[in-house]
Amino acid sequence: MNDDQDQAQARMKLARLQLEHDDYHAAIDAMIAQRCDPLQIQRLKKKKLELKDRIAVVKSTLIPDIIA
Repeated sequence: MNDDQDQAQARMKLARLQLEHDDYHAAIDAMIAQRCDPLQIQRLKKKKLELKDRIAVVKSTLIPDIIA
C-alpha cells in the first residue's frame, strides 16, 4: 500500500470513530435526561473516553512529524 492509500484509510477510520464518539455522546445525554442507571452511564462514558484515545492515535498518524 502506498502513503495515499494509508492516509485515506486512516481518514475513513477517523471518521468512523468520530461518528461513534458522537453517538455515545448523544446516548449519554439522553440517558442522563431520562435519569437512567448511573452505572450504565458511567460505562458508556468509559467507552466514549476509550474512543477519544483511539481518535487521538489515528489523528497522530495523519499529522506529519515536524522537527522544530
